[in-house]
Amino acid sequence: MPFILPELPYDEISFGGLISAETFDFHHGKHHKAYVDRTNALVANDVALSGAPLSKVITVAKAKGNTQLFKNAAQIWNHSFYWQCLTPEKQVPGGQLKTMIDESFGSVEKLLAKFKEEAVAHFASGWAWLIVDGGTLKITWLHDADTPLVHDMKPLLTIDVWEHAYYIDYRNARPDYVDALLANAINWEFVAENLDGQGLSRADQS
Repeated sequence: MPFILPELPYDEISFGGLISAETFDFHHGKHHKAYVDRTNALVANDVALSGAPLSKVITVAKAKGNTQLFKNAAQIWNHSFYWQCLTPEKQVPGGQLKTMIDESFGSVEKLLAKFKEEAVAHFASGWAWLIVDGGTLKITWLHDADTPLVHDMKPLLTIDVWEHAYYIDYRNARPDYVDALLANAINWEFVAENLDGQGLSRADQS
């Protein structure tokens, strides 16, 4: 079965001006879909990957140096994970996640400041990530289509800092886009679930 463009977990108009329906139409309906279409075309005649889950396609492509397949398949996964990281209903972290944030960063406010710094400072296209490394929360970035699946990382949260993620609504003001999401649109329930790795399966496809 070919890979499919996953549905958004909310309506395109749910975020109002924070993330416009037009942005979702282009970012999800065009950019994300293009990665799906190109991945399907690239694996169409590959018997070894026929029926393989997306995560396997990504890791095999990386191991074999198949750059085009890796970039497109990884972007499917990264975007599927990213959509889950967002919610139109403002949330705050709690429970074990809040405890780990306080231990690793001192406070939620300090985590958000560090995350913004990483996301805004990243040069050109890529992703800012909150991960678990050795039982500690850390913030890092991955360039272009790179993904935690091929690194020893447990991803909890990501923000897409490719220009197509924000240029319609925020033009070139990446800091405003990052601020808006971190202050109002992070799905902290999903982030907490990822402490057990649930998000990885939610972003994968078989």
